[in-house]
Amino acid sequence: MNKRLALIDMGTNTFHLLVTEVSEQGQLQELFKTKVPVRLGQGGISNGAITPEASDRALKTLRDFRKTIDELGADTVRAMATSMVRNASNGDAFVKDIFKQTDIRVEVIDGAREAELIYYGVRAAGVLGEETALIMDIGGGSVEFILCNQNEIFWKQSFELGAQRLMDMFFTQDPIPAESVAAEKAYLEEKLQPLTEAVAKYKPTVLVGSSGTFDTLCDIDAQSKGDTSRTTAPPVASTLAVKAFRTVHQDLLRKNHEERLAIPGMLEMRVDMIVLASIAADFVLQKYNLQEIRVSSYALKEGMLQEMLAAQ
Repeated sequence: MNKRLALIDMGTNTFHLLVTEVSEQGQLQELFKTKVPVRLGQGGISNGAITPEASDRALKTLRDFRKTIDELGADTVRAMATSMVRNASNGDAFVKDIFKQTDIRVEVIDGAREAELIYYGVRAAGVLGEETALIMDIGGGSVEFILCNQNEIFWKQSFELGAQRLMDMFFTQDPIPAESVAAEKAYLEEKLQPLTEAVAKYKPTVLVGSSGTFDTLCDIDAQSKGDTSRTTAPPVASTLAVKAFRTVHQDLLRKNHEERLAIPGMLEMRVDMIVLASIAADFVLQKYNLQEIRVSSYALKEGMLQEMLAAQ
């Protein structure tokens, strides 16, 4: 009998819902997919609590998700919460509230588990080969780095350096001044010391960006060349030339909020955070001398799906 699964990824910036049908033969059919800019970390991430406003936005979104899940008749619902909830002083109360209002049981996962699930998702997108890759997943609260190939994970770590946290620290003027860019890079240099040591050991040659920011960078690059195909059929796997990335990156640094919003391919929900995320991606490319960028639109929720299918 066919089974319907609903997967929810409660990120610090964005909540994702994926509802998929699995046939007896294990074939997948996507029934519904959406992302909502809940901004769970807004106003509270730097002092470690979910604000009442953010909690209200989250609960409203999850009630909407529940309605969709029930309408589509999903048998199993899995919800995962990441950086903001795991670090919030009121995270437990928030999770209890969700269950009370929506009957959705939320699993709060640690950074290592988050990185592992991202790896399964990225691997399913078909962007990994035999060579060593560095996966980078930039969330609002944390950034996961995974050194791996298609067969195994060599090293993984989650750092609480997400775009919302970086924004609170370095985004004091818009357009962002050169000294703020330098300050963010110096901060990353210091905080990513464990990654720098792991890169020296495993020597990755390719950067694999996982969803979010990287999808938007690809969209902007494609539209700047008159290619609008991604708007109707976003590919699971893409490549982004390093030179093309640098062009988009420099443009993001020069522009203010309104100007960035006018860039074809830009999403309103990413318009400010993408500046800080792009600086982080640029730092990683330069620091570790990576010559190629691949992009997977699959991430945590697809990884969760892969793990559930493997367990059946």
